[in-house]
Amino acid sequence: MRNDLETRGRTLGDRSPSPYARSMSSTIATATVLVVDDEPMVREVVARYLELDGLRVEQAADGTAAAEWLADHRPDLVVLDIMLPGVDGLSLLRQLRAAGDVPVILLTARADEIDRVLGLELGADDYVVKPFSPRELAARVRTVLRRVSAPASDGRAMVDFGRLRIDPGTRDVTVDGEDVELTPKEFDLLYTLARSPRQVFSRRQLLAQVWDSAPEYQDSATVTVHVGRLRQKLEDNPDNPRWITTVWGVGYRFEP
Repeated sequence: MRNDLETRGRTLGDRSPSPYARSMSSTIATATVLVVDDEPMVREVVARYLELDGLRVEQAADGTAAAEWLADHRPDLVVLDIMLPGVDGLSLLRQLRAAGDVPVILLTARADEIDRVLGLELGADDYVVKPFSPRELAARVRTVLRRVSAPASDGRAMVDFGRLRIDPGTRDVTVDGEDVELTPKEFDLLYTLARSPRQVFSRRQLLAQVWDSAPEYQDSATVTVHVGRLRQKLEDNPDNPRWITTVWGVGYRFEP
């Protein structure tokens, strides 16, 4: 187990922190990220960049080792390769979603489009295609952690549409008084749309605002899949949505 799962904070603690580490909030800077990948070089490089941001990083070389570690620990975010020996990445993602809403960023091969879509449908918050820029991945991690750790006093107002209530402070969503469980990225997408009713957002705009990305770096199908998941969770009839509607040829808007 010790060879499969290593704590990197001690071995790279003498490296100079990045400017991001100095500017990040104390909550984010002390966050723990679990990196699960069977390629040692990938784990080492990802861990190095995340630690330069001040994050604590744990490593797992396969899905089985990751599942054993997760049985006793709760990370703040998981970077998860889909193709893993033992318990594969998608199976591990299912376990994570069954247990809670810890954010997950998938690492995928360029040819694994079906797996990427399935991963998003299972509740992954984001994905990065191999080969990838470690800086880009670190930026994605910072973006997700920053969003999920936003304090209740950040000034964002509750959105109330009668049946549907969205509280950005507690990140709670209710429909007809019943709690709706959303992943962090699903919540961010919903709140972005709902706080600007009837405004049409293109997929490019949503990638920029919610994922801090662009179509040049990330497939816009990411937005489509997340919209579909929101409709399944919020709408009485997902095929004829009441709240999140499609503006054909342009994007999406929220109907109050």
